[in-house]
Amino acid sequence: MPGVIELNFRAMDRNRPAKSYVVLALVVLVVEGFAAFVTLGAVGFSWLTGGSIALLAPLLLLSSRSWSRVGADGITICWGLGHGRTYPWREIRWIDVRETKGQGSSYAVRIFLEGGRRRSLPGLYRSDMHPAPDFDEQFQRVVNWWELSTDQTARVRPPKQFRDRLTPTVIGLVVVPGAVALVAFVALVVPAPH
Repeated sequence: MPGVIELNFRAMDRNRPAKSYVVLALVVLVVEGFAAFVTLGAVGFSWLTGGSIALLAPLLLLSSRSWSRVGADGITICWGLGHGRTYPWREIRWIDVRETKGQGSSYAVRIFLEGGRRRSLPGLYRSDMHPAPDFDEQFQRVVNWWELSTDQTARVRPPKQFRDRLTPTVIGLVVVPGAVALVAFVALVVPAPH
């Protein structure tokens, strides 16, 4: 499509955490670090810190390297490794925004592929921690590309599925009583040593 600009959404460019969350996270880390140092001593604190960095550093690196590209060939998604995977326009049946509610709300653009698979677009989301003032505008730009690149008959809204109803609240209402029941069962069935 001549004259239409390719869209690039890199997580490291678009998703800057809100300053209030960064300050809160730093305060919590300092308090927890001090408590760990007092409780575990210097060696235990060092092991705890090293282990935390070893676990979190790869996740943060992959997250910061993730991106999405929207262009003439379709939508390319990369989760931080490799060159990404391109989903041609002919395979994309629907595009929408998924809202996830927890302590706050987060919104992510996702595509629905033929066969029912779904993919979120990294670098194109909004939450309380990662405010993106231009999120709605960028979502509309993705939809415009999709509408220009596909026939209207190929655009089919997918029916609601069971996983669409699984919100963090619903999962909590199922998992917590299940965990309590399991612990109670184990406590009652497994005899205490005499």
